Amino acid sequence: MRWRREDSARFRFLGRGLDPATGEVRLEYELDGVGLVECFTLPGAPLDWPDRRLAAIENALDLLHWTAGVSYWKAGCPKVVEFAGHAPDRWQAAWLTRLWREGLAEFAWCNRLDAEAWPRFEGPEQSVEPSLDLALRRRSLVPMGGGKDSLVALERLRAAGENVTTVQVGSARLIADVATAAGQTHRVVHRRVDPLLGDFNRRGAFNGHVPITAINSAVLVILALVGDYKRVVFANERSADEQTLFDDRGRAVNHQFSKSFVFERMFMKWVRRYIAADLEVFSILRRDRELAICREFAGLDRYHDVFSSCNRNFHLDGRQAQRWCGRCPKCHFVFLALAPFLSPPRLSDIFGRDLLSDPAQIQGFGHLLALEGSKPFECVGEAVEARAAIVALGAQDSWRDHAVVRALLPRLKGMDVPSIDELCRPCGNHLIPDDLLAHA
Repeated sequence: MRWRREDSARFRFLGRGLDPATGEVRLEYELDGVGLVECFTLPGAPLDWPDRRLAAIENALDLLHWTAGVSYWKAGCPKVVEFAGHAPDRWQAAWLTRLWREGLAEFAWCNRLDAEAWPRFEGPEQSVEPSLDLALRRRSLVPMGGGKDSLVALERLRAAGENVTTVQVGSARLIADVATAAGQTHRVVHRRVDPLLGDFNRRGAFNGHVPITAINSAVLVILALVGDYKRVVFANERSADEQTLFDDRGRAVNHQFSKSFVFERMFMKWVRRYIAADLEVFSILRRDRELAICREFAGLDRYHDVFSSCNRNFHLDGRQAQRWCGRCPKCHFVFLALAPFLSPPRLSDIFGRDLLSDPAQIQGFGHLLALEGSKPFECVGEAVEARAAIVALGAQDSWRDHAVVRALLPRLKGMDVPSIDELCRPCGNHLIPDDLLAHA
């Protein structure tokens, strides 16, 4: 392959399709003349569905194809983007433009790129037939990530008496282990990223964060349609709405954009407009901050020895490291947010060591407070939650003398820090169905 990032000029969306015999979803692209193919394999093949769902599945394939394309386009960020097969209409083009700009805002910021200079999708105005009620069964798909959030979501749905199937996208063994502990019927959507993307990376391709939850949402909509599920229930919390930082033009850059309520509402508008009138995609944790979820998870002790929120465990090839690295922002935040609700010995058992007693960890925990600018580019809670946790620990005999608490508590002196009880009250916008609100 002869390719240079600075010469990248053209990206093309080619074909896409779903083979019911094998369950394989095939997405085809082309970057500067190099063909690329990404595949997802849905469980349950051979697949069969009513004829009235065919149009919805075709429209859902478009959504996945156009959303997943960010992973390949970003290698060179070429100015020309073409659609050789299905092309978006004007409404879809505006939606995609927003997703690529806001979903790749962190990528742009880290690579010193101007997202406003990227291609702006265009398409014709089209009249859209109202989406059909597809008579989907009252069943819920619950995406599992291996961490506390999806387990809290699962237990809430169980308490509500929902018919639940857990699902993971990718082959991470840790997620499968957590699903086994949960004891529900579990499905795996296998994903194969084109290996040529690695070749582009070795030749200096741009790299960085993509809106992976948007991609997963799109593939799970297809699974819901072919598997007959009325609901796809995510575990994205209210804290995901907080921007990570503002760029030099004052624009919000949110690492968790595709987990935010803004995206959730965008996504459901697409579903309602093009896919199905009765398919619901929402987060049952949307009204809760991370602290509230941690307080609830502290009582789910049967999961304490199997879960992990450390992203160093998760790779596309399924490799697994130790459950907690103890050094990354995710480890720091989860330890800190659980500490007000668990004892030092119990947290040490979970993480393998007491992170708050280690003076070498002071700087890492300090970044979560965002006292000198932005919080880390990671799926962590709001800075005010980290501050509230430090204040609460400073008032507990079992935690106040830990090195990290002693070092950070004085830095919050004079600041108006809400109490944990205040931050744990559910509130805010959501798309949770009325019948589940009592359990949300």
